[in-house]
Amino acid sequence: MTTSPPPPPPDPAPSGPAAVDVVLPCLNEAAALPWVLARIPRGWRALVVDNGSTDGSAALARDLGATVVPEPRRGFGAACHAGLTAATADVVCFCDCDASLDPSLLVPFTREVLDGEADLVLGRRRPQRRGAWPAHARAGNLALARMLRRRTGLRLHDLGPLRAARRAPLLDLGLTDRRSGYPLQMVVRAADAGWRITEHDVPYLPRTGASKVTGTWRGTWQAVRDMSRVLAEPAPRAGEGALR
Repeated sequence: MTTSPPPPPPDPAPSGPAAVDVVLPCLNEAAALPWVLARIPRGWRALVVDNGSTDGSAALARDLGATVVPEPRRGFGAACHAGLTAATADVVCFCDCDASLDPSLLVPFTREVLDGEADLVLGRRRPQRRGAWPAHARAGNLALARMLRRRTGLRLHDLGPLRAARRAPLLDLGLTDRRSGYPLQMVVRAADAGWRITEHDVPYLPRTGASKVTGTWRGTWQAVRDMSRVLAEPAPRAGEGALR
């Protein structure tokens, strides 16, 4: 019987602690990486989580100064959580790696967290060009936002990937989804734990390359199924606190 070699360890962190770690899940995003990484704020660390790319994304990210975290298990949640566990900064941000969102927009998000004004800050995507957000993906997102409101009482409009929070409390949420439900599970469990959650408009651009999730009806339907399972999780009883 043959076994595949273990994945290489994450790249070593730069000297000195990063002010903020930015988790960038990556699957074949070589065309978008230069734009995205050029917009990481100075003093922050980009954690590019390679989810099995075959287009040289990992090598390019290293060449551009990012720390590469390998995560061979496919899935958006798997990549996001690998980045979260590899992070060491007090504040951790998340951003797609497809050039649809500018990571420099996270600066006021992190300030809001550090100033104690919010525990989790989310970006509400506002399409800047026709076709930036396919109609079926927007419809699925709207339906989930309404379901989230019924489940938690939160009046959010989007479950977008641009977000910021403190690392230790995020780990304490005990997130278990490793597919498309990960961003929603983070919000649901944060709401159940009594977190202060805010939402701010951010410009949303057409992504570079093909979408792995919402580019098709099938991908969108699978994402909605994953997130519906998250919404079916029971809320903690009074006095239980956050789900672990």
